[in-house]
Amino acid sequence: MSNRSEKMMPVNCPVCQEKLTISRLRCDSCNTAIEGTFALSGLSKLNREQLNFAEIFIKSRGSIKEVEKELNISYPTVCKRLDEVITALGYSSAPLLSKKEILEGIESGKLTAKEGAEMLKRS
Repeated sequence: MSNRSEKMMPVNCPVCQEKLTISRLRCDSCNTAIEGTFALSGLSKLNREQLNFAEIFIKSRGSIKEVEKELNISYPTVCKRLDEVITALGYSSAPLLSKKEILEGIESGKLTAKEGAEMLKRS
């Protein structure tokens, strides 16, 4: 995120945990206010860590290798975090690699046996 010190807008009511709606927007420059019922974006469903990951993924143009480098995490961890973001957005998370591709990754040394086993469990 551009400013890590910014507070994230709550999306659930602190009392009953139901979804909040936006009802008022105000311009800091001219103080114009707009009232009504406005929906939150789908990205508002993501927690801070997921949103940060999504921004890095987009900035990297979907290159898992670039995400690996920037976050200093392994390929399976990138896949796991991407699956978490997909699920948080309300979509079904399909395996990124086929079983054959996972086994080939282990054989070539791109994946450790442990990483491959974790990926096979999820596929």
